Amino acid sequence: QVQLVESGGGLVQPGGSLRLSCQTSGITFRFYKMAWYRQPPGKQRDMVATITADGKQTYLDSVKGRFTISRDNTKKTLTLQMDRLEPSDTAVYYCSAVLEDRQHWGQGTQVTVSS
Repeated sequence: QVQLVESGGGLVQPGGSLRLSCQTSGITFRFYKMAWYRQPPGKQRDMVATITADGKQTYLDSVKGRFTISRDNTKKTLTLQMDRLEPSDTAVYYCSAVLEDRQHWGQGTQVTVSS
């Protein structure tokens, strides 16, 4: 059974930091392209950051220089370090695992940036 479980969300003030984690099970993690997506209230789900099996990273333009995606193939975890958070970063954040025609999703974790 495939499971992706996100954690680390919460309420933070503008300019603050959060670290999201995604613990996976049931997949051969090291082969998967991993990603973080987010969905603000009433809006579509968008890609925030991706990391390939060999570690190549891509980012949404608005988070470049503030967010860092990383992976630990031994622990089968995906991480998103989010710094200098802005109110526009408020969303539900989802972990995704993709391999060929297979895509798996976590249940999401809420991130709220507000003073």
